[in-house]
Amino acid sequence: MKIGFYNPYFDSYGGGERYVLTLASYWSKRHDVHIFWDDKEMLSKAEERFGLDVSKLTCIPNVFAKKNILEKLLVSASYDLMFFLSDGSIPTSLGKRNILHFQVPFSDIRMNSWKARRYNMIVCNSEFTRKHIHCPYDIPMTVIYPPVDTDAFLPAKKTKTILTVGRFNALYEAKKQEILLNAFITLSQKNEAKGWRFILAGSALPSDKEYVNRLQKLAKNYPVDFFVNQPLAVLQRLYSAASLYWHGAGYGEQSPERMEHFGMSTVESMAAGCIPIVYNGGGQPEIISDGKNGYTWKTIDELLKKTQQSMVLSTKNKTMVEEAKKTTQRFSKEAFTHEFDLILKRICG
Repeated sequence: MKIGFYNPYFDSYGGGERYVLTLASYWSKRHDVHIFWDDKEMLSKAEERFGLDVSKLTCIPNVFAKKNILEKLLVSASYDLMFFLSDGSIPTSLGKRNILHFQVPFSDIRMNSWKARRYNMIVCNSEFTRKHIHCPYDIPMTVIYPPVDTDAFLPAKKTKTILTVGRFNALYEAKKQEILLNAFITLSQKNEAKGWRFILAGSALPSDKEYVNRLQKLAKNYPVDFFVNQPLAVLQRLYSAASLYWHGAGYGEQSPERMEHFGMSTVESMAAGCIPIVYNGGGQPEIISDGKNGYTWKTIDELLKKTQQSMVLSTKNKTMVEEAKKTTQRFSKEAFTHEFDLILKRICG
């Protein structure tokens, strides 16, 4: 089959990009797979960042970034299947079969009846996203959780380290790095994190540089380290050595679009033997059962309290880490690719 993939954010190298490229890489082993993106260096950067085999993927001119509808129709018509990650808009396609993917729970999906008839399936990355997607047409909708290469994240000798991983997004400050950094500073000022370090890791675009600089200035004189735009191997080492994992996306937000829609980094931390302490909102409760395989929090005081509890070695901690490790199997790459193969069979025969 000839399959095309379009994602308007490929060069941000976030969770949605890993989702799409993991599927594209997998299907490229048996099909002719094209990526609609003009910068061919994107694939080599994604290979380094995500540890994916992109050798059989081909970048072709990105007609979907242009306004020429006729060109989009002509190009897409040559594909047996088109896979689109939506930025809230609905791409125009004449692909024989079309899948629309949502990473974000956009509340107002606008499409006309002609576009709706072109799409065979809507795939969401979590139940949270599906719940908040309001599509005016009766298109089959399902959930396939993001793929986590759980075997690639393994525990090593643990250190007194709290880790958070997520894109440094200056526009919305979506991952709440500043909130978490201030929480750690509070612990440090109260002498309640003696011997502990806080590590912030993630990708950043040039437009995010000022935001990263602001965080680094705030962290000055505290045991805080930044790892920006690092390859997968570095992130694996950070996860392996960390004891606790913090995630704050969704804190202080009301709109579903501003929540954490799933939480791939949370699953990665669990596979690496960390105790996750995450904001209780969005898709995170689909991963974490509070007090069983990690902790959830709603207020900063609750975050600090549960962090202090987890800093003390105990039998409960060990049991929690074991439960967390078991949970990660629900989100493995094998489960992910199997579910998509079933969809491929269902809509393409």
